[in-house]
Amino acid sequence: MRKKLLLVLAFLALATQTASARPLTVLISIDGFRADYLGRGVTPTMSAMAARGASGAMRPSFPSKTFPNHYAIITGLRPDRNGIVENNMEDPAIPGVSFRMSNHEAVVDRRWWDQGEPLWVTAEKSGVRSATMFWPGSEADVRGVRPSLWLPFNQSKSAESRVDQVLAWADLPPDQRPQFITLYFDDVDTMGHTYGPDSAEVNAAATRVDAAIGRLESGLKSRGLEVNFVIVADHGMAAISEDRQLYIEDLVPAGTFRTLGAGAFMTLVPLPGQEGLLDRALVRRHVHMTCWRRGQFPARFYYGRNPRVAPIFCLPDTGWTINSRARKPGNWEKGTHGFDPYAPEMAAVFVASGPAFRAGVRLRTFDNVDVYPLIARLAGIVAQPGDGSLAPVRPALKPKEK
Repeated sequence: MRKKLLLVLAFLALATQTASARPLTVLISIDGFRADYLGRGVTPTMSAMAARGASGAMRPSFPSKTFPNHYAIITGLRPDRNGIVENNMEDPAIPGVSFRMSNHEAVVDRRWWDQGEPLWVTAEKSGVRSATMFWPGSEADVRGVRPSLWLPFNQSKSAESRVDQVLAWADLPPDQRPQFITLYFDDVDTMGHTYGPDSAEVNAAATRVDAAIGRLESGLKSRGLEVNFVIVADHGMAAISEDRQLYIEDLVPAGTFRTLGAGAFMTLVPLPGQEGLLDRALVRRHVHMTCWRRGQFPARFYYGRNPRVAPIFCLPDTGWTINSRARKPGNWEKGTHGFDPYAPEMAAVFVASGPAFRAGVRLRTFDNVDVYPLIARLAGIVAQPGDGSLAPVRPALKPKEK
């Protein structure tokens, strides 16, 4: 019995030593950071990291919204399979509840998230400690597991204080220090919505986030830690304007439907007895917009089989938006996302740097679900089966990492 106990202790010590010897993996999301922002000359830290490592453009999953794409990146499953099919959705199996980003009770309810397994859950099951700084899904005990370290979302927490928290985690003793960390910044997306993607405000926000990443990089280096950084965005941003506005009441009468979401697309639920009317009036190509029934989306979207997808989905052309006339005048954004993921405006940034990566690699555009197997490889975690592949990002890796 004593011999068996010694063998178990020796194995655990070896596993801990192996984990601590592996470089730290840090996955950073900059919400709304369009791929071409990297070429604007306002992000010196990220540009230097790209030169020392790899960069490229990622194609978001459909729909190109925040929650669906963050969960696609961290689970390796497209929204139709990971269950987070929209920022605003309903589920017949969870009656009486609407999932919305602003509905904290729903956001922390694991029933919405359990269709996918985020990488921090797989990591914890594998004995790899993880920490999440504001990643969608991390406030719920997905499949009964939480990250070792996490914080509830607080938008008012500055980029600097978010970096301070990650550095504090890095200061923990080796046996308590997380080996996989996620970090999230939202300022670029906020400025993109408010002022538009081509604004000085977006450039200034990108510079602020870049400076925070630079401080994180230097802070971890000063602690003697080897780190593989992977920087991503959930989607890009397209300019919109009031003169490119569509109104649903021009196609179907008010009082025949209710909407779950509007803007870059509209999700509609016919009221009882109005299914046929909406089907006949909407499900086809319109001027500047196409509408589909659930289950009849183009194959390239990999979308529409999940029962959480709304019965009717209307997608305007990129740059156009669809709303209700009940919306208050003057309440207009200058940028948004949610459009066709193949539109250049929706492309998301990708930068990777660290000991695992070759220098100066420019990758071809790839799907964001391909990030999942890359992160799993870097963190030493056995990836769950998913929709992504390591192949598109393999050229960025040094031979020993492939």
